[in-house]
Amino acid sequence: MVTLLRKLSELITFFHRYLVQMFDSLGFQFTDKELHFIVIGIIGFLIFIISTQLFKWLAKYSIQLVSLVFTVTVLVVIVFAIEIQQKVSGSGNMEFLDVVYGLWGFVFIFGIYLIGWTLYYFIGKWIQQSKH
Repeated sequence: MVTLLRKLSELITFFHRYLVQMFDSLGFQFTDKELHFIVIGIIGFLIFIISTQLFKWLAKYSIQLVSLVFTVTVLVVIVFAIEIQQKVSGSGNMEFLDVVYGLWGFVFIFGIYLIGWTLYYFIGKWIQQSKH
């Protein structure tokens, strides 16, 4: 997990240096806060556009698909935040497998829900067909 975060940090540092050099060569002298304002603003807007299109497309099939994508996204953020918090506070070991196991826990419990929902759906159809 620490290795993954270091690699991610190196990638962010690379892009940060590249953007600073690019803006400098264009004659712009942005502070770190101004650079964050621009970059995070653009990234956020791109995520908004992409997620809007994705959610519109998914909603044509099922609002549950939209909820699933949203839930998985939030869970990924939460499990990484927990692992980072454990590293910072020293309250536990920061391990990538903790993230994987946490997400598999959701997949398992969601699988139980899907089995239950499927049984409910097909039993309901069977009962309706039995009445006719």
